[in-house]
Amino acid sequence: MSTTEITDSPIGLKLKVLHYVRLFIAAVAHFVFTLYYGNEGEKIPPITDDILKQPAIEVARRIRNKEVTSLEVLETCIRRIKDINSPLNCVVEDRFELALKEAREADELIRSGSKSMEQLEKEQPFLGVPFTTKDCIAVKGLHQTAGIVLRKDFIASEDADTIRLLREKGAIIIAITNVPEVCMWWETHNHIYGRTKNPYNTTRIVGGSSGGEGCLQAAAGSVFGIGSDIGGSIRMPCFFNGIFGHKPSRNIVSNIGQYPIPESDLLNSFLGVGPMTRHAVDLKPILKIISGANAIKLNLDTPVDLKTIKFFYQINNNAPLSDPVDADIVLALSKVVEFLKRQHQINAEEKNIRILSKTIPIWLANMKTPKRFGEFLMENETKGRLLIEIVKNVLGLSANTFIALVTALVDYSGASVGSDKYYHFLKKRDEMERIFSEMLGEDGVFLFPTHPTPAPYHNEPVFKPFNFGYTAAINSLGMPATTVPLGLSREGLPIGIQVIANYNQDRLCLAVAEELEKAFGGWVEPHNL
Repeated sequence: MSTTEITDSPIGLKLKVLHYVRLFIAAVAHFVFTLYYGNEGEKIPPITDDILKQPAIEVARRIRNKEVTSLEVLETCIRRIKDINSPLNCVVEDRFELALKEAREADELIRSGSKSMEQLEKEQPFLGVPFTTKDCIAVKGLHQTAGIVLRKDFIASEDADTIRLLREKGAIIIAITNVPEVCMWWETHNHIYGRTKNPYNTTRIVGGSSGGEGCLQAAAGSVFGIGSDIGGSIRMPCFFNGIFGHKPSRNIVSNIGQYPIPESDLLNSFLGVGPMTRHAVDLKPILKIISGANAIKLNLDTPVDLKTIKFFYQINNNAPLSDPVDADIVLALSKVVEFLKRQHQINAEEKNIRILSKTIPIWLANMKTPKRFGEFLMENETKGRLLIEIVKNVLGLSANTFIALVTALVDYSGASVGSDKYYHFLKKRDEMERIFSEMLGEDGVFLFPTHPTPAPYHNEPVFKPFNFGYTAAINSLGMPATTVPLGLSREGLPIGIQVIANYNQDRLCLAVAEELEKAFGGWVEPHNL
């Protein structure tokens, strides 16, 4: 199973040359970053409170049964956040005082005995459980900047739908976490709050755009988290930080309260708000809550027999401007295939879905709207102003990040909405949807890398910008996908895969994730202690 061949032929001599030139530049850049950063990052304290290592559903059970109080759990989370936030910079604003008040109220409700344990479990299954979300999902009374300096003073007046639904079920929102500027890059850095660092090695990225949340969950700063994903923004941070994350089926979880607001129904179908957790068993109950009235469409309580699932897998997307999949990830995926055969007598079928090599142009064209990306960054945006800001950025004088400015400039090119090229890529998306739908049916899952490499060094994604194609493909389809950690690479960085199913078959992804957690161990406590 080759990880280096470009099998989509013919791709053209110029594209082949460009591919190998890019790989050479990326290799040189990686060597330079290695010399600059070295292999050692800043150390973070070990996790000393066992409650932080337990699944959210177990924490909730213990609170209901008076084995621990909500106040005790919350105070533990607050201590942990204060211990880790200096080296990691993942939490950007908290509501600790209000959360402490809500925790006391939860404990009083339990002590009062006005409701039985069974009633509490049914009506408020996450009563007293602290959670966090990213700084683009509205939390009433907290900033909602999406990392944009123009929005640095914006305060959310209402909770996003997902936050409201979780609070109605007893969960306590305690803080918001860092994101890239406009939530449209896969390293978490902005000029309001700075850069977030990976808890396994602080010289490495946490991914984006839910990077701060992925980091906090890996470091056990809250019991569970909520992220959003339009091109891999839940799955890449979960992959880089060694935790579980689920992007739901399209149009199942409400995007109301998310910023930037999707500009079209198509973009709304790309975007999914979903859970980020250290334990696979927490994904389903959280998804059931945040899906609201749409939960019935997912049949989450229907049992899943793994032996009835058809498994497919592919190792590379063969995209000409993506890195080949790292050998450690190839080995991890191969071990999953071997496990399925040995333990469940399942023969996973290897695929070569050639259209996956076209993911990036398909995703970029389908993301186009009449509103330009630069309009999120500055007022009266023009090409000229963008160029001036790029020069100012090089001199350290711009309010915007370099990558956001370059992205805004590039947005002037490519397929414009309504053009022949635009409709060509809409048809390509439809073709890819047909291929996946026919393959998966109602009983199939597709195993695929979440990302081709473990977490790169800070700023290194600039030299490999299109590696997010492994996740973006699934956003283009709107299909559910769960990222599953599969241990650590030789460098001690998290690796894993994503499990993809057909529309509204989320329960298949979640069942496979739970089985793989049992087999391969799931989340590993950050090791640089």
